[in-house]
Order: sequence, then C-alpha cells, then structure tokens
Amino acid sequence: MLHLPLYVQGAWLVGAMMFIFGLKGMGSPTTARKGIVWAGVGMLVAIVGTFLVPDLNNIALILLALVIGASVAWVSGKKVQMTDMPQMVAIYNGMGGGAAAAIAAIEFAKAGRLHEAHGTVTVVLAVLGALIGSVSFTGSCVAFAKLQGLMKKAHRLPAQNFVNIGLAVLALILGVLMVINAPAGIGLVVAFFVVALVLGVVVTMPIGGADMPVVISLFNAFTGLAVGFEGYVLGNPALIIAGIVVGAAGTLLTQLMAKAMNRPISNILFSPITGEAQGGASIEGTMKELNAMDAAALMRYASKVIIVPGYGMAVAHAQHKVWEMAGLLEKAGVEVKFAIHPVAGRMPGHMNVLLAEAGVPYDKIFDLEEINEEFAQADVALIIGANDVVNPSARTDKSSPIYGMPILNADAAQNVIVIKRGKGTGYSGVENALFYTDNCRMLYGDAQPMAGEIIQNLKTLE
Repeated sequence: MLHLPLYVQGAWLVGAMMFIFGLKGMGSPTTARKGIVWAGVGMLVAIVGTFLVPDLNNIALILLALVIGASVAWVSGKKVQMTDMPQMVAIYNGMGGGAAAAIAAIEFAKAGRLHEAHGTVTVVLAVLGALIGSVSFTGSCVAFAKLQGLMKKAHRLPAQNFVNIGLAVLALILGVLMVINAPAGIGLVVAFFVVALVLGVVVTMPIGGADMPVVISLFNAFTGLAVGFEGYVLGNPALIIAGIVVGAAGTLLTQLMAKAMNRPISNILFSPITGEAQGGASIEGTMKELNAMDAAALMRYASKVIIVPGYGMAVAHAQHKVWEMAGLLEKAGVEVKFAIHPVAGRMPGHMNVLLAEAGVPYDKIFDLEEINEEFAQADVALIIGANDVVNPSARTDKSSPIYGMPILNADAAQNVIVIKRGKGTGYSGVENALFYTDNCRMLYGDAQPMAGEIIQNLKTLE
C-alpha cells in the first residue's frame, strides 16, 4: 500500500470513513436509511479507488464480476419480501465471508509471493482470514437453508461436540503447517480449506431457529474479521477499517443477543436449542379459546393494549393488518404499544424491520427493558406468533431449558390473547406455561386472516 499513489490511498480511506458513518447511522431506526446510503456510497468510492491502482490487471474480469454481483443484488433486492429478510441477510453475509476466503486462496496460489513479499505475520493473518471466512461462508449458507425452509430440522451428529472440536483443532493444525511451511503446497492448502468449509457446515447444522438470531450475528462478526485480515494482506485500508468495524459491531451485537437469551455463546454453539428440548415441570390446566369477536371486544373497550409480535407474524405477512388493527384501536381511544424482545424473529431487529415496513411509528415500538413494567397496567396483551419470549417458565421453572432467559412479562396483563397457528410448542420445543393461565385465551389461526377478522369486528363495534 505504501507504494500506491496518494489518490488511491485517499479514495480507500474516504470509503472506509463513509463505512463508519454509515454503520453509526444504522444504529438508530430514524437514521438507518441514511446510514445505508452512506455505506453504499463508501463502497462505490472504494471500488473507484481500486480502478485507479496503477497497472491493474484483469480489468475485464473485475468489471464482469461487478456487473454480475450488482445485477443479482438488484434483482434479489427488488423481489425479496421483508419477511424473507433474515435469509437474505444470512446468504449475503456468507458471500462476504466466502469472498475473504477466496482472496486468501488466491494469495496462497501465488507460490510463495505472499511470504516473500510480506513476511510471516501476513501469512498468519491470511490463514486466519481464510479459516474464519470459510466457516462464515458455509455456516451462513446452512443458516440460509434453515431459514428458507430447505432444511426442515436441526441435524445433530453422534458426539457432535467432539466432532466440532476435532475439526476446529485439525483446521488450526493445518493452518499452522501452512505458516511453517510457507509457501505451502497445493495439497496442504486444499486440505485446509476443505476442513474449514466442513467445519462451518457441521457447527451450524444442529442449531435450531430459536438460536438463529445469535448465529447470524456471530457469522456477521466472523465475516468482518475475515475481511479485515485479508485487507491487511492486500494492503487495503478500506477493507481493514470496514472489516474491523463490522467485526467489532457484530461481536458486540452477538454478546447482547446472547445476554438477551441468558445463554453463553459456547452453549449456543455446543448445546443448541434444537426444537426437541426436554425438561421442565409439567403444566396443569387447559388452553382456553376465544373467537375473533371476543378478542375485538376485549381490545376495543380496553384502556391499554400491548402487542407482542413474533415469528408467526412474519411468516403470515401480517404486519400491515396488525398496524391497521392498532390504528382502529387508537381511533377508539385505546393506548396501543408494541413490545419487542431482542431475539424475536430470525435475525437481530427482525420485528423492528417488519413493523417499520408496515409504517408503525418508532415511538410506539419499545424494547424489553422499556416496556416490561407496563404489562401490569395493560388491559390486554396481544401476542402474535411469539412463544418462547413470553414463556413465564423462564422465570419460575429451574428445570426448563430456557430458565433464566429474560422474557416479556405478558402474563402480568389483565387479559392475554394469543394468536397462534396451532397448539404446538415454539422453536425451543418447550411448552409455554402462559397458554394455560386463567387470564390467557387462544385464537387459533394464521396471523393475517385472524387480524383481518378482528379488524372487521372492530368496525362493527364503532
């Protein structure tokens, strides 16, 4: 990099700074759109700077890659529904990790130029970037398959944890050998990448939907670190800064998501909730049903209603109907708020994204810490497709797999209405004690048609 013209280095640095400003903007719903624009422009500046590098080779291939990538992104961005955003985030993140691994593979293929030109430190960083990027790539692809419904259930191998640890140790050993024997032979390089790619698949396969927000965040951090390492290998400050910033932000977000589930990251990777959870005290009582008219009446004549959206709302594409229903309640003088659990849905901020897309004002959306004390003053808590995040067993049952996880205190409301497709458990496989309480009533059906029925009944009560 030191030998590159100042205008090239300047363009990369400007691009990197715009990444930082963009990421800062994404930290708030009100500035997120501007943040995305800033980051996008930063990427454009960094690309332009790359084309300014003297004696740049393979310009035709670079342009072809840009056209293909931009076309795929444009088409997919136009077609993908907001409800499918988690799997889009997962696969795009995987592409970033795969790109970092590919950069390392190309450098390894230069038969010693990497070590001779840059030394051992650079080789070490190249190996680390390749390992982390490969794991992020295949792990994100598995996450995409799970979220897209291509992989219906979690798959756990016999002695899963030993397999995970064994593959990780083997990958590290191969990486060390690549550093010691630089330039490494083609056989060693291929073996290293095969093990690293397999590791990403094997680690992610047993992880169920309940842990998916944390996994996506973790792989995002991995991709950032891999990009930062490979940026050092290439001498590109834009990649270094962008990678470090994304890696740090992803790591912090992963820690926050794990805290929101009260589960260490090691437990998520090595003791995942697969949807076949066992344990927990037996629950007495029965689920009690109500119809859409009764639900509408309870909320219409309430003073305060708190709505708790979950993955069921996303699957049913019901966010617009839910906001229409909330609007009718507010028109009738009912105070309506939305309560969001940090891990509701299948990616960080999933419910926030869906509600924003439906037009729900940001000042009506509250996080767990902000809203939890208000449930006791609510006449109705309306739960739409959420399960584990409102399960009081997390507070009371030490034998439950989700014990200790902070939950929304929906059970404290005077009345609880649950819109749910059926009587089955959530992604954790844990029965929800809330559904059996005296103040809870079940409205069975997909969220969108049920919300539509409630809307029609609300109109008759005007």
